[in-house]
Amino acid sequence: MVKDLMSKGIKEVKVLQVMLDLPRHFFIEIGFEEWAYKDQAFSIPSEQTISRPFTVALQTSLLELKDSDTVLEIGTGSGYQCAVLSRLVNRVYTIERHDTLFKLSNQIFQELSLFNIRNYHGDGYAGLPLKAPFNKIIVTAGANDIPDSLLDQLALGGRMVIPIGDEENQEMLVINKDMEGNITQHSAGKCEFVPFLQGKVGILD
Repeated sequence: MVKDLMSKGIKEVKVLQVMLDLPRHFFIEIGFEEWAYKDQAFSIPSEQTISRPFTVALQTSLLELKDSDTVLEIGTGSGYQCAVLSRLVNRVYTIERHDTLFKLSNQIFQELSLFNIRNYHGDGYAGLPLKAPFNKIIVTAGANDIPDSLLDQLALGGRMVIPIGDEENQEMLVINKDMEGNITQHSAGKCEFVPFLQGKVGILD
C-alpha cells in the first residue's frame, strides 16, 4: 500500500511511516480484510465510507502537521483518518454525527491505545467551540460551502483542509488563516466524498 502511495506522489515520510505501521484492517468489517490495503474506498456502517488510502495520505500531507498541533477532525467515520493524525500530533478532537460510528471508532481507539484522541457524537457544522482554537482542521465529507463556525475555530496561523462542492463536482480546498486573521485558499485538485450534513444521528433515527 505504501509503495503504491509513493508511486502516486505522496512524499511526506512521516505520513507514509504512520500508514505503514497502522493496521488499517482494524477499521474494516471482519470478513473484508483483504480490501484494507487496496487503494479503494470501502463501505462502513451508517451508509458511510472509509476513504481510500491515497485520500487519507493526501489530506494528512496537506495539513503540514507539527508535533505540537491540536487538530479538529469533522467526520470520524471508521476512525482510520483520525488514528493516522493521532500518531503525528499532540491531540486530536474528532466529531461524528452517527452514533453507531461514534461508538465503533471509540472502541477501536481504545483497542489501539490511541489515548490522545477525544471523540464526540455531535454536529460537525458546529465544530467544537469549547476546545477551540485548533491549529489544523480537517473535514472528511463534501460541503457545499465552508462553515463560518469552523473558520472561527481555526487558530491564527492555522490551516483547514476541506472538500467543497456537490457529489459530482468536488475539489479539495486548502484554507490558511494568517496571523492577522486574513483567509486565503487554493485548490489541491478534484476529490470525491460523501455529503457533509448538519445535525447528529442517534441509533434509533
